[in-house]
Amino acid sequence: MSKPEHPLILFVPGLLPKPEPAIHREALLRCLLTGVRRVDAGVADTIEAAPASFDLVAWTYDFYLEHRDFELDRAGVDAVIEQTEPSEADIAEATSLGRRFTRWLYLLGDLVPFLIPHLAPEKVEVHLRDLMRYVGDENGIAAHTREMLKMRLRAADEGGQPVLLIGHSMGSVIAWDSLWELSHSGRDNLRLDTLLTMGSPLGQRFLQERIKGGRETGRDRYPGNVRRWKNMAALGDLTSLDRRLADDFREMLELGLVDSIEDEPLLTYFHYEGELNAHSEYGYLVHEKTARTIVEWWRGHAG
Repeated sequence: MSKPEHPLILFVPGLLPKPEPAIHREALLRCLLTGVRRVDAGVADTIEAAPASFDLVAWTYDFYLEHRDFELDRAGVDAVIEQTEPSEADIAEATSLGRRFTRWLYLLGDLVPFLIPHLAPEKVEVHLRDLMRYVGDENGIAAHTREMLKMRLRAADEGGQPVLLIGHSMGSVIAWDSLWELSHSGRDNLRLDTLLTMGSPLGQRFLQERIKGGRETGRDRYPGNVRRWKNMAALGDLTSLDRRLADDFREMLELGLVDSIEDEPLLTYFHYEGELNAHSEYGYLVHEKTARTIVEWWRGHAG
């Protein structure tokens, strides 16, 4: 088998409708390349010259049957690309007393689930509704979503193509579930080089009891096909309530199922309608810490 021309960076977005795939992919890639170019222009040029080196698992249309109008986000994407670091105002907002208090309330809801209906604002209720639709696999939608990712991972594995799998928000849950199923299927032997999670809710007890393997013990509880796992969580991001996953999943290390689990805190600076959105996928992708992770990975696999 000939060596693949380039490694693959594969992105799995989170909940809520997204722009049409081609438009969404272009916006995500713009952010990624901007960050990478600030760290290593040569790597950015190489990725840009190989369009198939970045791909998107566009699952949200099948889930929602609608696309988001990218014009709603265009100004924010343009602005976050121009900005190079969080401003003092961004830092103040991300670490504000209000956000810390809200985070504390959500953590309380995670510990005592029956409180969630009394604590969650409308936006969070919508996310919970969609999350439960996925967990319940209504009309097979969750299995279909995972199959979209697994097909892409199998194709890369068969082609000997190294993969950096990026899961943002709910995309990290889809990545976990897909990798778990591949690991325990009895017929798939692929091994993912690096999993990069961003704004992940996997630290929440509510989800840990519902992800694939959540009710198993020992090796059966975890995927065994990930070499390295890096998790990034932004201050002020109210989805990644528990910003440290290494302690939650340390048994994977003890069992030798993964070589490393690293947590990386950061401050994002994407704005939507004038307000800081610490959870935005665009804000994570453009960030210098994300760029350094991608550059290090790319250098190690691009020959």
